[in-house]
This record gives sequence, structure tokens and C-alpha cells, in this order.
Amino acid sequence: MRKKHPGRLIASAALTVVSMMIATVAVAQAPPPPEPKIPPTLVPSHVVDLMTAEGIAAFGGRWKTMEAKIVEGSALPNAMPAYKTSYDITPHAGEAGFDDSSWPTIEAKALTDRRGGGKVSFFWFRTNLTIPAKIGNFETAGAKAVLTAYVDDYAEVWINGQMPRRAGITSPATIQGFNIPNRVVLADSVKAGDKFQVAIFGINGPISVAPANFLFFRQASIEFYK
Repeated sequence: MRKKHPGRLIASAALTVVSMMIATVAVAQAPPPPEPKIPPTLVPSHVVDLMTAEGIAAFGGRWKTMEAKIVEGSALPNAMPAYKTSYDITPHAGEAGFDDSSWPTIEAKALTDRRGGGKVSFFWFRTNLTIPAKIGNFETAGAKAVLTAYVDDYAEVWINGQMPRRAGITSPATIQGFNIPNRVVLADSVKAGDKFQVAIFGINGPISVAPANFLFFRQASIEFYK
């Protein structure tokens, strides 16, 4: 009869528990967001204004918008005992495949309209862009495409369900500061038929001041570099 070794059994059990814990943590932790690519600082080869009917139509897109609200929920499980609630925004319209079919469509030029009732407010702006073979006389194939979204006062930019970001840098980033344009690389080399789901979360601020003004776009464009 084979002799059992309690020490080996305990060590084996401990390894099993540790392995299970590591697997659980790996499943629970979301993958880190992709790092943003550095947009060029050169003069672009071609620029398309997405705040015009002609510009947005060149990509087969249309703008939709919806106000976002702050909602109250339960505190996270590891919160200190004194904290019973947490706060989030709704809807989460940056997610891939989000259904905005019920949202109102707005004209491209209406991005300049003052939205919200003033003070602290939040709005989503969404569009789907398809890269054409040509825009006027400009051939898009092989060009680097960069989205510029300049919202008064702040913006967060989602592309194809992702918000690329890296802490501790001011640029490149899909999150920028007070009245600073967001410049986001869509692709290093585009081709006709490439599709991009764009979701821009606009914020009226500064939040702690509750400003007596409104949220609106100053610029929305696609820059091509060759």
C-alpha cells in the first residue's frame, strides 16, 4: 500500500487554491485600454469638415445626439462603510454596437448649437463614418486619418467601442482638458470601405463652477496625411 505524505497533499491543495485565485482575478480584471497613437503635427494633405452637410455626407455619416444623465447606484463592495452610494452616467453610448436608432438626427451645422440647460451638463454625439475611395480629387488609400473633436468645454472620444488612453500625458489622448481639441488617430493607413463608429461624450464645465453657459462644438473634422 502506497504511503500518503500529508506535506505533499497540503502543498498540492495550496497550489490548487492559488491557481484558482489567479484565474478568478484574471477573469475579473478588464483588459487595459489600448494606448493612443501620436497624431502628426504636420500640415494635413486634406481636411474634411464634419460640421457641414457635404463633409459628413462624404463618409456616408449622420450625426445623432442625446443628453446623458447622472444616476445613483449602490456603492462598490470594497467601499468604506460610510459610503452607501455611487454615481454613474446613462447611457453608455461609447460601447461597440450601441443602439442609437431612437436618437434624433441633427444637421451637421447644428453641432454649433448651444445644448443643455446650462451649468453642468453632458451630451453624447454619435456617427458612423465609412472611408470613401476619393473625396473630391483626393485619393484616401494609404493615408493616415485623424479625427479632431473640439468641444466647449471638454470631450471624451470613443472609436469602435474603445477609448484609447494613457494616464499622465496631455497628448495624444482621447481625454483632454478645458477647451483643448481632442486629436485621435483613426488608422495609420486607411482604405476605401474602412468603417469607424465615433462616439463623443461632451461635458460642460468646469464642473465645480457650474458655468452659466452651454455645451457646443467648435470643430469636428477628419485630417488625412500622406
